[in-house]
Amino acid sequence: MALGGRSLKTFTMRTSLCTRPGDLVWVNAGCVHWVQAVGWCNNIAWNVGPLTARQYQLAIERYEWNKLQSFKSIVPMLHLSWNLARNIKVSDKKLFELIKHCLLRTLVKCCRILEFVKNRGVEVKFHGRGKNEASHYCGQCEIEVFNILFIREQEKRHVVHCLDCARKQSPNLEGFVCLEEYKMQELCDVYNNFVLHSNISSTPEQYRPKERM
Repeated sequence: MALGGRSLKTFTMRTSLCTRPGDLVWVNAGCVHWVQAVGWCNNIAWNVGPLTARQYQLAIERYEWNKLQSFKSIVPMLHLSWNLARNIKVSDKKLFELIKHCLLRTLVKCCRILEFVKNRGVEVKFHGRGKNEASHYCGQCEIEVFNILFIREQEKRHVVHCLDCARKQSPNLEGFVCLEEYKMQELCDVYNNFVLHSNISSTPEQYRPKERM
């Protein structure tokens, strides 16, 4: 069941609908939406999208906006970007440039954090990363924390902090344990090996049998 309407103030279209068992609703990027249960239900949502430059750019822009608003991003874009660089071949130049730029910014930030930590005399311990381990978020501001984790025990729990929140609690990082999930050389290798691939399409001539001489 769907009901359509128009907002007189903004002149934007709106649609209300009630889903039944087996129904699926696709919400496009940038579409303001909300969900309300009319009874007992299981709410299942997936964050999916085509692997295109526009989709990636929209996702990274929303990710940065969420950080400014102190809102936790459901999709950890830094881990996603590094996994894309490790596992796929990109032939779209725009998409390649966007991902490559994100990787570069992450590398620079990690280098600066490590330099700051070492100047404070804090030991950086290599922790590694387990298979299928979930992404880490700061326990204070809830932004994604990539590679360099600042751990402090709070109420008998080890809580992850970003550098900014760790410095707010202790400018010299006293009482914090600094963990590194990836060696910088490993990240540099991923960055250097992520290259633009040519988009070679198959032609019918390639599959025609060659004439015997």
